Amino acid sequence: MAPLRRLCLWLLLALLPPPPAAPAPAPLRRPDWAACRVLSRELSRLLGTVREPHPVLEGMQLLEEEPQNWPPRIRCSDACDPLTLESNHTRCLHRIRQALQHYRDLLGSDIFRDQPQPQLETTMEQLLRHVQDGHGRPPRHPLAPTKVWEQPLQRHLALKRLRSFAAVMSRVFNHSAR
Repeated sequence: MAPLRRLCLWLLLALLPPPPAAPAPAPLRRPDWAACRVLSRELSRLLGTVREPHPVLEGMQLLEEEPQNWPPRIRCSDACDPLTLESNHTRCLHRIRQALQHYRDLLGSDIFRDQPQPQLETTMEQLLRHVQDGHGRPPRHPLAPTKVWEQPLQRHLALKRLRSFAAVMSRVFNHSAR
């Protein structure tokens, strides 16, 4: 009886119409490279105006221990070179979006409570809107509170890393906007 059931089931499946085709993937939305270039330059300019409240930190070179891929950085494997960006910008923009979200969250955290940076946050929000892939506004992720004595050092490290990231990001957008 079991073989007869299998045969009937197989015939039934063979006679059914095929399932509808999966919808074609939406084409990748091209970011406004020129707007990204302008905003990344503005971010770099604003970062140049931020001064350390403790000048001794500006000249310090600190050995940093950090997790392997945090904070997010643009790497060669992210395909942010001009030739790859023309054909497939997904990986590169994903990395830039990750880093912008991370630094935006840092700017809104307690390490910047004594020295808020609303212009930096606004510029980063605008950049995030341009590199989003249609998923709306990215949520903020609250960071763990830091001890008061750590805040100046954490702020110094965050600004140092953000300046470095902004310089690389500006190069990416500068070449892409041509």
